[in-house]
Amino acid sequence: MLWPFNHFKKPRLPSPGTIEAIYGMIVTQAREPIFYRDLGVPDTVNGRFDLLLLHLWLLLRRLRTVQGAAELSQALFDRFCEDMDDNLREMGIGDQTVPKRMRAFGEAFYGRVQAYDQAYDQGGEALASAICKNILNGTGMDQAQRLAGYARATEADLDRTDEVALLCASFKFPPALPEDVTP
Repeated sequence: MLWPFNHFKKPRLPSPGTIEAIYGMIVTQAREPIFYRDLGVPDTVNGRFDLLLLHLWLLLRRLRTVQGAAELSQALFDRFCEDMDDNLREMGIGDQTVPKRMRAFGEAFYGRVQAYDQAYDQGGEALASAICKNILNGTGMDQAQRLAGYARATEADLDRTDEVALLCASFKFPPALPEDVTP
């Protein structure tokens, strides 16, 4: 009799190419000009960081429901941390300060994930309020509602995406802001 799982075999890690492809899709989507031009996301280091976190959260939220995706989720988070470290160094942040900043990035990530998860589960205006606070610096509730509508539409799109497509980086994020998006 064959056992369905070999306890002595290490779990298969996602390939670096898959991780790069998926992380690249997240970054590309977070850089869509419509978010900054039409939805009031500040075109600043912080604004881009917060929009990147939103998209990473959306994908990680979906991957939580996929069996065998824990390694991919961890690899994407690790790639995000590596990217943040690289960006700090490119901006001239010194070796002594990078760990403090990375800790702050980690706290921001986990804080936003918790806030977005709770808000998403509460429905209605809660996600828009969390987005307004975290991405739009507490202003522009109309734009926050549109961003929340986008987040919900993106999650619905990712939920419809085949698990194999998710794990193999053969999916796409939906358009940055379809006209029919409502919160």
